Amino acid sequence: MNMPVTLTASRPPWASRFRSIVIEGPIGVGKSSLAMKFAERFGYVPLMEAPQENPFLAKFYRDSSRYALPAQLFFLFQRIDQLREVAQRDLFSENIVSDFMIEKDPLFARLTLSDEELSLYQKIYDAQRPQAPTPDLVILLQASADTLIERIRQRGVPMEQNMSEDYLRRLSEAYIHFFHHYESSPLLIINTEQLNPIGRDEDFETLIAQIASFKGRRAFFNAH
Repeated sequence: MNMPVTLTASRPPWASRFRSIVIEGPIGVGKSSLAMKFAERFGYVPLMEAPQENPFLAKFYRDSSRYALPAQLFFLFQRIDQLREVAQRDLFSENIVSDFMIEKDPLFARLTLSDEELSLYQKIYDAQRPQAPTPDLVILLQASADTLIERIRQRGVPMEQNMSEDYLRRLSEAYIHFFHHYESSPLLIINTEQLNPIGRDEDFETLIAQIASFKGRRAFFNAH
């Protein structure tokens, strides 16, 4: 679950408003790297996906129709276990930053599973899904499908190189649709086409300034 972090700075005033933050976005947008940078900078406890632990993921990227269901169920149970561990340790009383939200899990299932598989998955999801607390803030990182494809190519994770461009484009569209209707938490949408908060400190500070000034239920930031 990647819980330990080194506290490098005191928490800012806005941390009392946003005790639970989720950083979301499609594959390749940089949500996991940003969540870890955020945790290290502000002393949040990181709750992170672990795709490298999924034994079906590389096979899914090579043969999606055959391995979609086991890959999806592995991720579902991994996320359920993580959320239950957090609840048992009462870490919800601490400041947490995560790179996933359980409510988004069916988004992937609807893209890859057959009707029969999706029906089975949905029954398992409904029966097993833990009652996760609502985040105080969701930060959605966006980029065009072409940019995501280029970032995935550049970071060079071997199993990701077999990912279908069509799948990534459909996934990007599914994220847009999901968060267009998302109303459970305040939502800050960040366009990362020109913003690199992971690689450039000034861009990271720009992002933090958007968090500090965020009010209401929804805002969009596009760097020029």
